[in-house]
Amino acid sequence: MFGRKKKKDDEAKKEEVSITPPPEERDIKEEEVKPVDDKEKGPVAEEVIAESPKVATVKDDADTKKEEAEPQPKPKSQRKKDTAPTMSELDEEDAEGKKDKSEQLQKFYYDTLRDLEEGQIVKGKIIDIRTSEVIVDIGYKSEGAIPLFEFSTEADKLEIGDEVEVLLESVENDDGMVVLSKQKAQRLQGWERVISTYGEGDAVEGKVSRKVKGGFMVNIGVEAFLPASQASFREFADLAKVMGQAFQFKILKINKPRKNIVVSRKEYLQKQREENRGKLVGEMEKGKMVKGVVKNITDFGAFIDLGGIDGLLHITDMSWGRVSHPSEILAIGDDVDIMVLDFDKEKMRVSLGLKQKTENPWLTVDAKYPVGSKIKGKVVNLMPYGAFIELEKGVEGLAHISELSWTKRIANPSDIFAMGDVIEAIVLDIDKANHKISLGIKQLESDPWQGAETKYSVDTKVKGKVRNLTDYGAFVELEAGIDGLVHVSDISWTRRINHPKEVLKKGQKIDAVILSVDAQNRKIALGLKQLMRDPWEDLAKRYLPDMAIDGTITKVTNFGVFVELEKDLEGLVHISELKKDDNTKVEDIYKVGDPIKVKVLRVDTEQRKIALSATSV
Repeated sequence: MFGRKKKKDDEAKKEEVSITPPPEERDIKEEEVKPVDDKEKGPVAEEVIAESPKVATVKDDADTKKEEAEPQPKPKSQRKKDTAPTMSELDEEDAEGKKDKSEQLQKFYYDTLRDLEEGQIVKGKIIDIRTSEVIVDIGYKSEGAIPLFEFSTEADKLEIGDEVEVLLESVENDDGMVVLSKQKAQRLQGWERVISTYGEGDAVEGKVSRKVKGGFMVNIGVEAFLPASQASFREFADLAKVMGQAFQFKILKINKPRKNIVVSRKEYLQKQREENRGKLVGEMEKGKMVKGVVKNITDFGAFIDLGGIDGLLHITDMSWGRVSHPSEILAIGDDVDIMVLDFDKEKMRVSLGLKQKTENPWLTVDAKYPVGSKIKGKVVNLMPYGAFIELEKGVEGLAHISELSWTKRIANPSDIFAMGDVIEAIVLDIDKANHKISLGIKQLESDPWQGAETKYSVDTKVKGKVRNLTDYGAFVELEAGIDGLVHVSDISWTRRINHPKEVLKKGQKIDAVILSVDAQNRKIALGLKQLMRDPWEDLAKRYLPDMAIDGTITKVTNFGVFVELEKDLEGLVHISELKKDDNTKVEDIYKVGDPIKVKVLRVDTEQRKIALSATSV
């Protein structure tokens, strides 16, 4: 502006028009109106100068004095057609035109800017999609950059030109760009939608999104907090399976200032149970099919939530077949169709059945598997007392250990069978009422006991091997599958035998006499002492009453002492026939191995005993 003024002054000098203000009016310092150097001029400088109050004052004063000295140009309409405008007039018109155009452009620019406030949701248009961010134009003086992850699942579907709703966080950041957020806009919209639709106590559907300290976060349109104490996810053994699942919840509390919502699944379920309980009680009846959810599993069964009432499904009512543990059939959270077996309205107890949905296979077992028939089945369980064989699903039979072999001594069925083995057996007996079938394996072979009474006749002498020793006798194997028993009382005529091991050894080969044969009960009685003649008739003649004899004490008891009279021959001195004081004990006076003089009282050939006395010798 000062440059133009100088130019006008120069032109005025050329025209020899000089205007010099009086000295008293020249009170402005020269440096205040010093022209701006051309090098320093520019748009910014011009604006600063134009806005300076002091410069404006100089301009006004100078223009006023010029107007007093110079004749004012006539308006264009008053000029003569043949009169050309001066240079100063053209410059002024050009400056005024540029000023008007600048003002018009500036007004147009500001008119296009939207009246936006921070914190409001606005619509914008995507103008660029980059690797990690999306550029959005909201019609303001600059665009905003939103991280790509805020668009979540929509990121792959975004296109330039798409309209999106975003939250205006700030109209300008350090880089001069507006700050926008897609996620916060969604949260704010969700919050407004939720609080306008639901209130405290209302039921709402939500999806469990993540596990946090003290509970879970649930997406109900906005994230709500589910305390662990209100979760009630007992039907899920693994809480990881809860994530992403949708459930119904009850809104416990809404904190509008803090934008917090607390929900409860436990209270929702409790309310539903109370509403359903009355309806269930009226509809519950024996034999009716109902729907339920497995709530808990124990060793003895499973508890089923019927929607207000819990019922017990016992392990025995799960399947007609063998069930070792309920977890083989059910899992927590399973939906089941189940039959009501019994219902107690007073105690609110329900007995449920799963196997009753199908026909009982035991109703026709006698027709399918008649006694004496040969069957084929799979070994499904091995116990010390036998093997369980599955004939079909739900029907099993037991092959007792005694029915496994005629000839082999089997200590445990697992010695000859393994789980899953497919074997043949003979049906021995059927008990439909108790669901039992007796099976035999050894019956597939011929019975060695058939004809045993003819083969092993009484009083005949046989040879055998001692197979086993017990307290009461020794088992002697006569042939494969046939054993005889030598009772401890049939080992010696005269010797007192406390245990067979005193005379016999396992594996020892011996001779014996057949005393009796019972082929039906598979028993043969053997005797060793019967190999010689009974000596007691001769002993009665040799040991006469009142005969004095020297002997040796072999055993001391509380009722008397046993005395050896000769090899393998003993007699008993009863306590009443011993020399002792009333206050002394037998073992204090008599010791094993001590010699003793006794007198024969009597010989009992029937009982094969000799009574002795030590008092009258």
